[in-house]
Amino acid sequence: MSQPGTASPEEIARFTAMAEAWWDPHGKFKPLHKFNPVRLAFMRREFARHFGRDPEAARPFEGLTLLDVGSGGGLLSEPLAEMGFTVTGIDAGEKNVAIARLHAEKSGVPVTYRVATPEQLDPELRFDVVLSMEVVEHVTDVALFLEAACARLKPGGMFVGATMNRTPKAWLLAVVGAEYVLRWLPRGTHDWHKFVRPSEFARMLRGAGVETRRQVGVAYNPLLDVWRETDSLEVNYLVTGVKEG
Repeated sequence: MSQPGTASPEEIARFTAMAEAWWDPHGKFKPLHKFNPVRLAFMRREFARHFGRDPEAARPFEGLTLLDVGSGGGLLSEPLAEMGFTVTGIDAGEKNVAIARLHAEKSGVPVTYRVATPEQLDPELRFDVVLSMEVVEHVTDVALFLEAACARLKPGGMFVGATMNRTPKAWLLAVVGAEYVLRWLPRGTHDWHKFVRPSEFARMLRGAGVETRRQVGVAYNPLLDVWRETDSLEVNYLVTGVKEG
């Protein structure tokens, strides 16, 4: 189904075609499964710091609400719900949402999923956290998308995003390496021209009323087959920000 607003029909179709593989750790979404531990560790630490919670607690974020924009099959929505968040996941792909709902039901993890883009949500809805991971490089208008996503934040709420920098190294590793050499992803998954520089991300967040707090790089170690945080923002990076007011 084609969605109005910032969702790209071509990108929806691309990820819908792979939807059955979301929860296969050895399938087409293997890179995200490998990526998840470092993303979740980063978020747990940053959320605990911002909201004054104990990161070592089993469910440190009880009582807080989180919107996962572009939730796909729920690879982040479920573990964040297990940390105590009341999670709503939205995605423009109907099949992605169907897969996510089915997996959550089987897992017994309470996540609410909806087929929607952020601009289609009730304007009155507000969340403590808005998450948008590996999404901005797939939308038609990044500034409009971030404005709509950040409008869903409560004052003082936290935004977390992730994307890839528009650098020659990112083109070499994320496009040529991941899609053509290692074949981690189907060819055409990423368009280097849609990658977002950290300065651009911060500027667009500021335009949406969110002040950037941290930008942290994430790099892959092929010898250990793991991802880790790094000071370099050349390829993959994570960004946090706080809503004004």
